[in-house]
Amino acid sequence: MKTILLAFLLLKTGFVFSQSAENIIIITSDGLRWQEVFTGMDSAIANNPKYNQDDSSLIYKKYWAEDPIERRKKLMPFLWSTIEKNGQIYGNRNYGNKIDNANPYWFSYPGYNEIFTGYADTLINSNAYPPNPNTNLLEFLNRMPTYKNKVAAFGAWDAFDRILNEERGKFPVHSAFDLLGGARPTETEKTINKMAKDSYKPFGEAEELDVFTHYGAFNYLQTKKPKVLYIAYGETDEWAHSGYYRDYLTAATMVDKWIQDIWTYIQTNPQYKNKTAIFITTDHGRGDANKNEWTSHNNKIKDCNQIWMAAMGPGINQRGEVKIPQQWYQKQFAQTMAALLGLTFSSEHPVGKKIELNRD
Repeated sequence: MKTILLAFLLLKTGFVFSQSAENIIIITSDGLRWQEVFTGMDSAIANNPKYNQDDSSLIYKKYWAEDPIERRKKLMPFLWSTIEKNGQIYGNRNYGNKIDNANPYWFSYPGYNEIFTGYADTLINSNAYPPNPNTNLLEFLNRMPTYKNKVAAFGAWDAFDRILNEERGKFPVHSAFDLLGGARPTETEKTINKMAKDSYKPFGEAEELDVFTHYGAFNYLQTKKPKVLYIAYGETDEWAHSGYYRDYLTAATMVDKWIQDIWTYIQTNPQYKNKTAIFITTDHGRGDANKNEWTSHNNKIKDCNQIWMAAMGPGINQRGEVKIPQQWYQKQFAQTMAALLGLTFSSEHPVGKKIELNRD
């Protein structure tokens, strides 16, 4: 009787998921701390004139509430409404629910390698590391007939060409200011290309603003209909490095809004509706024990190995915020994502064990 009632409620809400997904969308927000994800704006940072961009009143008006549950909803309303209700969210260390980098470096290239290869390769110890020698989940999928030429990645940072080894993987990786559409761009792609070219470039030529990454990826989703799409937003990390807390928070809110837009599109498109899993995480944490270290991250700064994840869709039970004391690692993400598609990811290197998302 309970099973019938649950099925009826799922049908009524429009979220009817099977045991495995046909498609997956993977989203990362670079260096977005678990502290803000689970408790919202940090008043100790917001009150510091060194970081609040001389406008703490604006930050407080937009993001502050005494209750941390309300604060996090102000920061990431979609995460703490639709995803919490219909999916799973991990990494709130206040409940002993822990996810850590397994790699010993706690910065971007090693983190993204770990996410997609399931392997904490200690040889990858620099953001300038050459093309990744380790097979990643995206190229593994692109070799399969079901996913061949239906895999794509969009990243704000130009290093993703190397991290995902675009040349070897044989799937498109649109990173930083790469032109969309190749030799024959559509009118929409031409517009995005021109806007990106003429845009403000606070991070130089190595990284574009997230708005261009997002709309390039969203246009690709709508027109090319990939089965596997990865979108890597970067501003949360860049504004944090700059010490701009207001912009860091704004960037996090925009990522949440764009995830909502993507999910809304998915759930109104017959190819994707109730057939698509969404997996959201970050590459590394940031300093917190010393509030002045929130701007940076590496293995010399305490807590930068602490990360989080969220997921929703087929193969993912409705558990909301997981408050059980547990220890998970970033190297488990690749196999977890493969399992959502009903697959087992195998490679020439060890791959971390999957996290069971379809078990109560």
